[in-house]
Amino acid sequence: MKFDIITIFPKIFDSYLGESIIKRARENKLIKITAHNLRDYTTDKHLKVDDKPYGGGPGMVLKVEPIYRAVQSLKSKVKNPKSKVRVILFSTRGKKLDSKTAKRLSKYDQLILICGRYEGVDERVAKYIADEEISIGDYILSGGELPALVLVEAVSRYIPGVLGKYESLEDIKGSFPSYTRPEVFEPKRGIKWKVPKTLLSGSHKAINEWRRER
Repeated sequence: MKFDIITIFPKIFDSYLGESIIKRARENKLIKITAHNLRDYTTDKHLKVDDKPYGGGPGMVLKVEPIYRAVQSLKSKVKNPKSKVRVILFSTRGKKLDSKTAKRLSKYDQLILICGRYEGVDERVAKYIADEEISIGDYILSGGELPALVLVEAVSRYIPGVLGKYESLEDIKGSFPSYTRPEVFEPKRGIKWKVPKTLLSGSHKAINEWRRER
C-alpha cells in the first residue's frame, strides 16, 4: 500500500511516521508513505500555491493548477495499469471517516491524499480531481495534515502484517476496560483502586462474559 500525501508542510509528518507501528510497517515494506511538497508543482516563480477567493472574503484558497499537476505526476508513476488508485480530499463537507471506510480504503494499492490549508481548496479539486471527500469529525482544523495521519493509521491497521496480531483489531476483539499491575493502587492513604475480581479469577468463561457485558 502506498500513501502519497500532498501538502505545503511535508516535514510535519516526519516525527509521527517515524515511530511505533507505522515505523515498523514502513521498515518491513508493508506500507510506503511519501509527503510531497505542493510548491514543487507550481509554475509560479515565487512558488505561490494560493490566491484570493473570487467573490471576495477573508483568507486565501489553494489553487487547482498545482494540485492537478501533483496528482497527475503521481498517477503517471504508477507502473501497473491494474493498480487501484484513489484520490482523497480532506474536507469539512466530506463523508465522516469510520472503520468501514478505513477497511474499504485498505483494499486499494495507492491512496493520494490532498491536504487543504487556509480558507480551503478550489472547488474544482473536489469536483474534477478527487474521487471522494473525507472528514474526520465535526470540528475545524487548520489543515488536512492531521486528518491524513489519522487516515493513514486507520487504514494501515487493516493491512495484513501491520499489527502484531489480527486479534488486536478492536472490531474483532471489541472494546472493553483493561487493567494491569498493580492489583491494588493507592493514590493516597485510605483510598484503594482495585482490579475487578473477575479478571483475577482465572476463568476464561467468566472473563469473556465480563468483557462482553462491557
